[in-house]
Amino acid sequence: MPTPSSPPTPQTRPAELTHELTRALAFTITFALTVILKPLPAIPQTSPFDIPRPGRTFTFPRDHGSHPEFRIEWWYVTGHLWDASSNRFGFQSTFFRTAAPPSPLPTPHSTPTFGADHLFLAHAALLNTASGTFTHRERLHRQGWAAGAATHSLHVWNETSSLTLLPTPDPDPNLTPTPTPTPTPTLRLVDTVRTDAAWDLTLSPAKPLVIFGTNGVSRKGASPSAAGHYLTFPRLLAQGTLTLASSPPRPVHGIAWMDHEFGSSQLAPDQTGWDWLSIQLHDGREIMAYRLRKTDGSTDPFSTLAWIDRSGGVQHLPPSAFQLQPLASWASPRSGATYPSGFRLITPDPSLGTNTVLHIVPLLQEQEMPGRIGDVPYWEGACRVLTPDGRERGVAFVELAGYAGNLSRSLR
Repeated sequence: MPTPSSPPTPQTRPAELTHELTRALAFTITFALTVILKPLPAIPQTSPFDIPRPGRTFTFPRDHGSHPEFRIEWWYVTGHLWDASSNRFGFQSTFFRTAAPPSPLPTPHSTPTFGADHLFLAHAALLNTASGTFTHRERLHRQGWAAGAATHSLHVWNETSSLTLLPTPDPDPNLTPTPTPTPTPTLRLVDTVRTDAAWDLTLSPAKPLVIFGTNGVSRKGASPSAAGHYLTFPRLLAQGTLTLASSPPRPVHGIAWMDHEFGSSQLAPDQTGWDWLSIQLHDGREIMAYRLRKTDGSTDPFSTLAWIDRSGGVQHLPPSAFQLQPLASWASPRSGATYPSGFRLITPDPSLGTNTVLHIVPLLQEQEMPGRIGDVPYWEGACRVLTPDGRERGVAFVELAGYAGNLSRSLR
């Protein structure tokens, strides 16, 4: 029998402790992903978390940063890149933060370098259209050494991945001061997919920040807590480098979209998933749309489509005003899920006063994120935007969640 000062050997470690450690790790991992991708119940009145409230005054750069008073938050960047030889790439870099569940193990003390309050999940993916390959990576950490997010401005990181709002240069004191507009924020995105790919991009907004929803709140359900503060840079000009495997870095340029959303409960219990689209048209306008799917197959009335005009003005449409029709389907050989493969979007065009029809076509069908952490696969992919007769109208990204079965299965 070991003395009190000697460590337990594998033969003498209590089976109950090993079981609890395994259960705690499994619960932490599945919670981190499903808290983002599954409907969360409305938070009780005694919850310590805040809920989105109409009329919030946003203050920047602070509101680009983290909001730990809310339960969930994410920063999401997708885009299309081209190199000097016109090779085309699609990329995704997503950073999630969520309040951690209570640990099933006793926690006699905590340390300032290893937090127990928040979990940080990061997803990255790259599509190489020339090779027809789609590579991806997932990471999960508690806040502390390897992951975290600043609250005073935008700086979120997870291992070697980071998204940062660059500081604005100080004015030259030798120049005569003149009234100037508010400086345009510039972002830096650094991300990797193991040793397969790495990108280091500067992202410069081509139009102002957009706040979706009504009076600053984007509703996702009837409950007041089923909502988020939804901030978007809908058109970012991307410049930087892309490195593939053992090849040297290559200059790339392109266009990106960035979402930042925070709240405490996103979906209602009778919602099984969603179809989300971001569309960047060549004429300088954008469309954001999401269809919230209910368990009976119908469309939730809190679904919406938003047109963004060339100056950044937003016009929201109810689900009755637009149609999202699958063009085909694709069955994943990995997860077994069957996803829509492309959409026909029919929507009123505010600039024309009549309906317009757009075809959203994947650049590659195999763009499924396997969701190995938490076992929640979803499809997230780069797409072309075409007219019905095949003319290019723009670029898009599509996210399809809830097609791989009931999202709540991961917590059973």
